[in-house]
Amino acid sequence: MTAIYKREVKSYFNNVLGYIFCAFILLFVGIFTMAINLTGGSASFEYSIGNMAFIYMIAVPILTMRVIAEERKQKTDQLLYSLPMGMSEVVIGKFFALLTVLLVPTVICCVYPLILSAYGKINFFASYGTILGFFMLGSALLSMGLFISSLTDNQITAVISTFVVVLINYYMVTLADYVSYSITATFVAFTVLILLAALCIYFVTKNSVIAVLAAAVGEIVLLLCKLINPDSLYGVFPKLMGKISLFERFYNFPNGMFDLTSLAYFLIITAVFLFLTVQAMEKRRWS
Repeated sequence: MTAIYKREVKSYFNNVLGYIFCAFILLFVGIFTMAINLTGGSASFEYSIGNMAFIYMIAVPILTMRVIAEERKQKTDQLLYSLPMGMSEVVIGKFFALLTVLLVPTVICCVYPLILSAYGKINFFASYGTILGFFMLGSALLSMGLFISSLTDNQITAVISTFVVVLINYYMVTLADYVSYSITATFVAFTVLILLAALCIYFVTKNSVIAVLAAAVGEIVLLLCKLINPDSLYGVFPKLMGKISLFERFYNFPNGMFDLTSLAYFLIITAVFLFLTVQAMEKRRWS
């Protein structure tokens, strides 16, 4: 794992990608700090970080598009499969390298509250809590991008797919306002989700029996809920959309709430997508 980690970190900083990623984040930190804290006269650095979440829509797809997709395109992934280590170690090594690239501008951001404290009273707890939330949000999104990169050997496909996934997550709450609260709409929406989940299971495992069984179980449970207590489905889907949004959970931090539940949610999402990435690579390893 250490060898994979070192190789990946060097690959980011031996070319311009790692530097561009860091500069891109720090550029917007500087812009929002100037606009909100210096020009605006606000002592709340957490607001500057809170306004930066949107940059992940661009930064994450670009950083993750080549992680595994390029390996598959150049056939160097065959070397990974022949290494005397499990795919979990390979995936974790690559993921930690991504986190290291994200950690560089995050650590630099930690200096800003100290500098601003010379010009006013800074809420260090809120500022550093928001920086932590920003880093954990990035961690979850990077794990999603890593998984998408493991599904294709085309970097363009990987970057577009990751962008779409992050974009939908960013506007999840807004989209929820346009979703009907009716029981029928909720039933149809969950049916579509069940089918998509079954499709993902098939894509990862290439086992149609498991995929069909998962879809059948999910649909039976959903149908029982509708038959036994149909009111329990009313408005559930739009409410769920707001709950699962990574960005919406991040906004708790700049609003002054150090939300441990959100941090746990980021960790769970990260773990789930790392697990899916391992499964996707293991399947390709033995196919």
